[in-house]
Amino acid sequence: MAKHLDLEEQEQLAELKHFWKRYGNAISWALIVMLSAVAAWNGYHYWQRSQAAQAAVMYDEVERAALAGDMPKLDRSVADLKEHFGRTTYAEQAGLLAARAYYDKSNLDASKTALVWVASKASDEGYQSIAKLRLSGILLETKAYDEALQQVSGVMPKSFAALAADRRGDILAAQGKKAEAKTEYQIAYKEFDERTEYRRLVEVKLNALGVDPVGAAKALSVSVAPVSESQK
Repeated sequence: MAKHLDLEEQEQLAELKHFWKRYGNAISWALIVMLSAVAAWNGYHYWQRSQAAQAAVMYDEVERAALAGDMPKLDRSVADLKEHFGRTTYAEQAGLLAARAYYDKSNLDASKTALVWVASKASDEGYQSIAKLRLSGILLETKAYDEALQQVSGVMPKSFAALAADRRGDILAAQGKKAEAKTEYQIAYKEFDERTEYRRLVEVKLNALGVDPVGAAKALSVSVAPVSESQK
């Protein structure tokens, strides 16, 4: 025989029914929203992982085509990667790789096109900067000086500031603007770490323009050295 609820239990059950009648619908919707958000979050990350995995496979195709020098296959692979996974870093890396492969085959127009895409579409500032530096190099090579200077005159991450200044110096020097070139090379020399080998190349360029950055730095350090008591 089932036990009857005592008075206290009946009151508690009545209160629970009243509470659920009043707030149950809101609680249910809140749970639905919360669970939907969790499902969407998990689904989004799954989609991201899936996209990255597929993009990686397509990037391998680009890499193999570039190494083999198979330009038609490289064209198709890069186009497919951009079409389906253009927002991934793999597409940006593929653009840079393709640009180098085209350049090695003396196809400067295709190389420039690939670099322009990375410079304008890449979400990563580092890849953008690399593309702009390489593009400016090709434009310098083809004597498109104004366009080359434009590529390296904008704001770049600090890690690329020295390289951009050095490239500006190269462009200005090619235009015969020695004073402006000196200024840019000096900026590059200052920005490069003392242990960087590239800094020595900038020093050679400055020497060719009649500037001794090492001697100037030493002279500056002597001029600002504190005066000792015995020298007063």
